[in-house]
Amino acid sequence: MTLSIEDVRAAAQRVAGHIRPVALAPVEQGTWGAAEGWLALEFLQHTGTFKARGAFNFVRSHREAGTLPDTGVTIASGGNAGLACAWAAARHSVPATVFVPETAPPVKVGRLRRLGAEVHQIGTEYDEAREAAQKHAAETGALLSHAYDHPLIAAGAGTVMEEILQARPDLDTVVVSVGGGGLFTGVAVSALERGVGVVAVEPYGCRALNAALEAGAVVDVPVDSVAADSLGARHVSSDALEWARKDGVRSVLVSDEAIVAARQALWDDRRIAVEHAAATALSALTSGGYRPRPGEKVAVLLCGANTDPADLTLRH
Repeated sequence: MTLSIEDVRAAAQRVAGHIRPVALAPVEQGTWGAAEGWLALEFLQHTGTFKARGAFNFVRSHREAGTLPDTGVTIASGGNAGLACAWAAARHSVPATVFVPETAPPVKVGRLRRLGAEVHQIGTEYDEAREAAQKHAAETGALLSHAYDHPLIAAGAGTVMEEILQARPDLDTVVVSVGGGGLFTGVAVSALERGVGVVAVEPYGCRALNAALEAGAVVDVPVDSVAADSLGARHVSSDALEWARKDGVRSVLVSDEAIVAARQALWDDRRIAVEHAAATALSALTSGGYRPRPGEKVAVLLCGANTDPADLTLRH
């Protein structure tokens, strides 16, 4: 196992002062039965998602080690990891080259270019963009980053859980969406160290972690979900599977219909516009996929908001 609580705490020191601290918003009594709950508003983070944490930790670590090349960094991404990489690269005055699928949302591609990244749209899935990024790194000497499967990326992501626990040391459970597993791994390392349970939520159509648990090994899965632009990894990291096997972790699957409904409810009730990946975590509670016990203290991590809110606001 390559990731430890020491890695997450080192990342917390590295990103301190550069990352926006997560805010917790309480939910109304009775919203989740007799449980007490909070929404962790990580969508307010730089570039709109938690991924700024891992990207900054990755680039800063290489800068400190003297291994950050003048040719900069490159990454394959569905959009959010690329945005974070471009932001972190700009903070360290090096270029970023980002490869995204042709299906990446235009809102994310536009933001990438505004951050100064060189953007290439390749293929229809993440793995095709990943192969192109690897080729670019080999040809140019650029530092190859990863959307989720790297200990520095996962450790950086875990810093959000460190902050949640500083604010709510009495927390019982954290609910988090899972794609490739970087956020889940970092959160699990931090949470399980303190005896906090982790609910790992995936769409039925993007169930890489759930399928790995079922098979007992990392396996490839089909990708077909409304949340696939952020959660559409074909397989999880080996670290994610190892941490998901630990006591205190529960895997939950939710339907696309539940995800869409949870996302719409956040807008209707709170005027919060998040992407489907963020609503995936919340939908575990709103659909009954996860039912907290009376008195349980639960935080739901709203991980990102790089979305076009037109479908939320133009309802008939």
